Amino acid sequence: MEHHSKKKATIYDLSVLSGTSPSTVSAVLNGTWRKRRIKESTAKLISDLAEEHQYTANLQARGLRRSRSGLVGLLLPVHDNRYFSSMAQTFEAHVRSRGQCPVVVSACRDPEEERKTVEALLAYSVDELIVAGATDPDGIGAVCAGSPLKIVNIDLPGTRAPSVISDNYQGGRMLTEAIIRYFGEGNYPPSDEIYLFGGRDDHASRERIRGFRAIKRELTGSDCDECIIRTGYSPSTAQVAFERFYERAGKLPRALFVNSSINFEGLLRFMAHHPNETFQDLVVGCYDYDPFGSFLQFPVIMIRQDVDGMITKAFEIMSETHPSIRTYLVQPELIPPRTALTGPLDAIRDIA
Repeated sequence: MEHHSKKKATIYDLSVLSGTSPSTVSAVLNGTWRKRRIKESTAKLISDLAEEHQYTANLQARGLRRSRSGLVGLLLPVHDNRYFSSMAQTFEAHVRSRGQCPVVVSACRDPEEERKTVEALLAYSVDELIVAGATDPDGIGAVCAGSPLKIVNIDLPGTRAPSVISDNYQGGRMLTEAIIRYFGEGNYPPSDEIYLFGGRDDHASRERIRGFRAIKRELTGSDCDECIIRTGYSPSTAQVAFERFYERAGKLPRALFVNSSINFEGLLRFMAHHPNETFQDLVVGCYDYDPFGSFLQFPVIMIRQDVDGMITKAFEIMSETHPSIRTYLVQPELIPPRTALTGPLDAIRDIA
């Protein structure tokens, strides 16, 4: 006689059937729904559906919030960036050293995707979560409200969880001063030859711009709004901004503060379509570090953010029973031109 076995329901099946989120289903199944202020009628609906559709909690799901799963999550904006890939590599090393399993995902700077991804991580019962560079960190905090999940923001701050970020104001001051002083005392470019390209209206960009403008005023005596061109974090939009400036002015500014390595890629795309003489007497500062960029034909000064320091601090905070919601600043490092530093990849055990 042929036997047909009915496939058992998953948390996601129950989520669809009940019209609720995976995190709500998880809270009902693990008994924490009252703490999350979920309606009793919703809890009953999910419980009835679980019984009807033969939901059986496996070892991972059964322990949702009753025991530790050993999973630790890192939510990134993007993977294809040396800063964030270095963060992922450092994060994984820290997690494995604690005998836990790292889970690294990205949400492509989409706030809705950020929330959906965190709901999925909640459903998989991650013990701790580091949220890096989120577009809407407080939206993520709202998703996690009422759950025992430990969460820390890094790179960009939020108000619903502790945050660990670079001291972007000081970093902006350091990089701007290094760019201007590279020309030598008495040869500083005028204020209208010192431009900042890149970034958006987020905390990191605002602080870097604040530092940029403060040093410009101190060293050149003036500052102008026109010298700041926000392009977002996209190589293509940064390239367009450089092209438009070049078409209008017939040259680039002599001193460039580029707000991230992603925007720096846009500058390089622009340069690929113009002769080398276009870039003579040019000094560039990039608020990110990539060793390849520092060996171009013109001087490139960089800021390396202390990824290991931020990750270490985030885990220190998560080890606290009741961490306070505040923002911790980590000092970045100024890197002179033609400098190749060691990084997380040096820890890889390669066999020649």
